[in-house]
Amino acid sequence: MSPQFPLPDGPRTGPVPLSVLDLSPISSGSTPAQALRNTVDLAQHAEAAGYARYWLAEHHLATGVAGISPALLIQLVASRTERIRVGSGAVQLGHRTALSVVEEFGLLDALFPGRIDLGLGRTGFRKPKPAADGGPADPAAAGRVAPRHTEERTTPEGLLIPKPFDFSQLIGSPLLARYTELVHYPGAEVPDYREQVETIQALIRGDLRTADGLPARALPGEGADLQLWVLGSSAGASAQAAGALGLPFGANYHVSPAAVLEAVEAYRAAFVPSKVLDRPYVLVSADVVVAEDDATARHLASPYGLWVHSIRSGRGAIPFPSPEEAAQHAWTPQERALVEDRVRTQFVGSPETVVARLRALQAATQADELLLTTITHSHEDRVRSQSLLASAWSARTP
Repeated sequence: MSPQFPLPDGPRTGPVPLSVLDLSPISSGSTPAQALRNTVDLAQHAEAAGYARYWLAEHHLATGVAGISPALLIQLVASRTERIRVGSGAVQLGHRTALSVVEEFGLLDALFPGRIDLGLGRTGFRKPKPAADGGPADPAAAGRVAPRHTEERTTPEGLLIPKPFDFSQLIGSPLLARYTELVHYPGAEVPDYREQVETIQALIRGDLRTADGLPARALPGEGADLQLWVLGSSAGASAQAAGALGLPFGANYHVSPAAVLEAVEAYRAAFVPSKVLDRPYVLVSADVVVAEDDATARHLASPYGLWVHSIRSGRGAIPFPSPEEAAQHAWTPQERALVEDRVRTQFVGSPETVVARLRALQAATQADELLLTTITHSHEDRVRSQSLLASAWSARTP
């Protein structure tokens, strides 16, 4: 495995690369089939616009996204594009075995050699196990570490770091409980995350052995030319594993904006040089909507809060509403509080407005690359947003 990352030898003289994360959203009144056609079309436009990579997400039990199987969507997108790297953002470990992941992505590498990224995440929100002494559960046992700060702040670069969102309130969601039942066999134990990543590495290298010394080989998969990534939303298990194993790390500002700086800090503090990287490589995600002017962009992004609320309230992502549908919703103060951090950290506006906010994000995190996701009701507006931003970003001076 010998991925080539665009690490400059000296100070960077141009803008960092932009990449795309696609959830394959289903708009209200549309269908999963149309969402998948939109994904292919958006990927082709991303390649033409010069984006570095195109990642597909994994979500389950949601009526509003068609992105349930990254490997299948990677095959679809890679077969309809020519150069852009295509990958997972992310495969959710915990209900997947290391072998199944390596075999799937080994197949993809065999079909599209040198173009496939394997982004690894952990499984959603797991209820922490009780402490070994029978005492209260330790939240850190679930792998997520809460941010140290408790109040909103703005960095010197102008990046908003909101008050932390309490993800533990989702643990009691009936939909999450049903999800856990459906993705795990009864009584199944979730392996240690770092051990899973190390097993994936060993299978790709071809040096995994059974207890009695016999080779455990994944073909295809062994020797695959995959870029292996670890993605995370806090300073917990994912950031620690990525750093300790010398792998590139994707920090999640668009879902967990309060924790992004601490996640990046933890990764860099834990980093150990490896055959993959001799120094840390950080990718940071952001949710963006770009239009010709700020007012138009705000109109296109207006359903976002309602969509986030469907997730945060434990119902699962609904089909993305139109601006007209969103305007009919009467918000309560409690509903607004539930989504405020996500709405305020979505980058919405003209190309100039969004470029300025992305520059603040990059400067505050010292990111080597930015990963952008865009959801609008109209697919054409999403394509336009992606195109406008690519042109503005490549044209700007450092």
